[in-house]
Amino acid sequence: KQWYQRRVAITAGIKGELYAKILTDEALWHLEDNAVVLSLEKFNKVEWWGCIIKGDEEISTKKVQPENSKLGDLDGETRSMVEKMMYDQRQKAAGLPSSDDQKKEDTMKKFMEQHPEMDFSKCKWG
Repeated sequence: KQWYQRRVAITAGIKGELYAKILTDEALWHLEDNAVVLSLEKFNKVEWWGCIIKGDEEISTKKVQPENSKLGDLDGETRSMVEKMMYDQRQKAAGLPSSDDQKKEDTMKKFMEQHPEMDFSKCKWG
């Protein structure tokens, strides 16, 4: 048996700019029933796309019912992001500062403790 390697240019018929950024290193394609099937991974995994190509007719993503999933099913980065969002949502409902606001407040407190010679009494916060 002899194997021959040949380069073939494939035009997938995509004209235009993608709706948002993708992870190009994760993009895959394969042939299926004489069609090119593309698999694209979104850069921002939690963002819902209304279409694939900018300018195409958009679907209403508000009508999409996402599957229920357990936090344990998510990868570490996504799980951490979801937990932070849940925490911030609980904080907001309780009238308390978000994790980002808390972090800023803690940083400022630490700075004030490290610089007792400075007068912060006339500073406006928030």
